Amino acid sequence: MDDLATLPPLERLRAIMAALRDPVTGCPWDVDQSFATIAPYTIEEAYEVADAIERQDWAELKGELGDLLFQSVFHARMAEEAGLFDLDDVAAAIANKMIARHPHVFGEQSNAKTAEQQVQDWETVKAAERAARARGGVLDDVALGLPALMRAEKLQKRAARVGFDWPEIDPVLDKIAEEARELAEARATLPQDKIEEEMGDLLFVMANLARHLKVDPETALRRANAKFTRRFAFIEAELAARGKRAQDSDLAEMDALWDAAKAAGL
Repeated sequence: MDDLATLPPLERLRAIMAALRDPVTGCPWDVDQSFATIAPYTIEEAYEVADAIERQDWAELKGELGDLLFQSVFHARMAEEAGLFDLDDVAAAIANKMIARHPHVFGEQSNAKTAEQQVQDWETVKAAERAARARGGVLDDVALGLPALMRAEKLQKRAARVGFDWPEIDPVLDKIAEEARELAEARATLPQDKIEEEMGDLLFVMANLARHLKVDPETALRRANAKFTRRFAFIEAELAARGKRAQDSDLAEMDALWDAAKAAGL
């Protein structure tokens, strides 16, 4: 393995992955993995990239992008072992796709377009690609593995392209009120599975509202999570200064500290 240090970085990474997957001399854990077992790690690494960006931690972002790249190398290695494709094929496929989807950069089309027009052109090209793959349904290739909130938004966006959408926000707000009433009624009278169904309906229409407001619901919820974390940390710090823990406090005290955190701009 001494020669690994002399390889270009990507080739070095590919060689490391091959060594880890060697059935005789490799790492037992790496050898034991499959596409299905690695997929959750791939999703997790993508979110850690997003987290580093959210915190503007550029040094950490470099490491997180490396972790995400390693996931691609891992999947490509397993595919190569199965005789499906290899890392070069992956790189060639994405390069070809980017060239095909940017005729205003790599082709004859003018690039004198707004970003919105270019998004529309991108969607037109993707629709043609879906048709070429013989996926006739409008929603057929919205990935099942996406986080549920993100998938809800994408399903609604795809349906909107063929006119299945409210033309303005007011009906969406009315639908939220309707779904909230149905959830309250379900909580009082229906079994747990029906309560879950009504909760899902409310979350689904909330994702639709985000789309109409041009807000990314995943980003909005991540920021809300971060804000909750900051404010709760403030509560814990203030309680510690009083010689207490959260479990020693009560809702009234913690709620007052929450208001203080909010007033402090946290």
